[in-house]
Parts: sequence; structure tokens; C-alpha cells
Amino acid sequence: MRVTFFCLSLLLSATPSWSQEALGLAAPDEVTDSGLLQHILPRFSLKTGIRVVADDTGAMSLGGSPPGDPVFARHGVTYHLRILDDTKQLRFRDWLLSDIGKRTVESFAPESGPPYSASLTVEAATETDKIDGDAVLGAELSMTHCGRCHVIGPQNQMNGLGSTPSFAVLRAMPDWSDRFQAFFALNPHPAFTQIEDVTPPFDPLRPSPIHPVEMTLEELEAILAFVSAIEAADLGAPLQLQ
Repeated sequence: MRVTFFCLSLLLSATPSWSQEALGLAAPDEVTDSGLLQHILPRFSLKTGIRVVADDTGAMSLGGSPPGDPVFARHGVTYHLRILDDTKQLRFRDWLLSDIGKRTVESFAPESGPPYSASLTVEAATETDKIDGDAVLGAELSMTHCGRCHVIGPQNQMNGLGSTPSFAVLRAMPDWSDRFQAFFALNPHPAFTQIEDVTPPFDPLRPSPIHPVEMTLEELEAILAFVSAIEAADLGAPLQLQ
């Protein structure tokens, strides 16, 4: 088995969303080309406010054994993350090793080839599912962007589509946070949703069938904060998720 290392290095970068230094992540071409980094890095930034960008200037080494922490595997290759003794870099490593980070990696569906596995024999770090967004703004954004299909609350109780779950029902699901964070990748949302700096532009030959939903990561975080504060629907027996 080959073991690939990829390393995290600091670099200065203009970051208008978070106004701070970005962490540069160097990774093998097969990881970068698969699209995994575009999938996980914005989600880490959304959770923590720490921006991480793919950058090929970081140190990268190949070898048959660590150093580094094994974080995920694919095609028989276990990828190890090597970092400096830096608070933000430690936070990124701990997030990747946490249950939330593992679910984020394994929820990524490559266009070709097998998915990544994060179910490695490592000690998972504890990740606090803390959301710091503006819940008041999130309530407004939820009505603006989601209220045409979902029942947000009493304010549009009669306006949601019968085929779509209400926010209260979604909030009752054990993985509600994951569903909301990745909603733009879950059907039917990709056909009409654009998240700034995350989703690719619409194909000119396949424009959005409805007025597109356009938002930033900060706005998505505000919606998450709002949903985290609403009362979950009483669904009786535990849901059996497929």
C-alpha cells in the first residue's frame, strides 16, 4: 500500500469573508482533481470561520510510513495530514478526525471512481457543533430563499409545497445540521442554487429552471443558526433514515 502525505502550511491571503490569514493546504493531484477539497474546505470554514484554501506550494512528501495523522483513504492509499504546532491548523486536523469531519468526507461523491473512506483506526477528536450565525437574519433569509417550497414556521404555514418537509420536520432529524450545510448538493437544489465561492456556475445550456437561489456561506451560516433555535417537530418514534 502506498501512503501519501499532504501538509498544511500558512500563507497570507486576502480573505474578504473572514478578514484573516488563510491556511494553505497542499494535496496530491489525485485528491485535488477529485474535487474533495472543494467539498470539505468551505464546510470547515463555515463551521469555524477559519478559511482554508488549496495551495500547491505547501510541503508534500511520499513514503511508506507516517509522520502525520491518517485522515481518509481511497484507491488503497491512506492520506496523512501533517501540520505545524499552530492553533488553527490543529483545529483543522481535529475537525477532519471528528465525526462531523468524517461524515463530510464520506458524503462527497466523486464524478468517477470510488468514494473516500474516513473510517480509519484513529482517535476521533471531539467537535462541538456550535453555530455562531445571525439567527434573526437567518429567519429572513429562510423565508426569502426557502419559503417558496418549505414551511418555515407559522408565517408561511399554508404556503409550502406538500412534497417538501417543513423546517421543523427537518430539525427533528438527527443529521439536520449536515443536511442544511450540504443542502445545495442535495437534489433538487443543485439545479437552481448557487453558493458564492463554492458551487460552479450554471451550465449556459442548462440554466436554472426557476429563479435561482443565491447566497454566501455567511448567509447559510445564519440560516443554520436560525434552524438550530427553532423547535423540532414531534415525529413520534425515531425516524428510520435511508
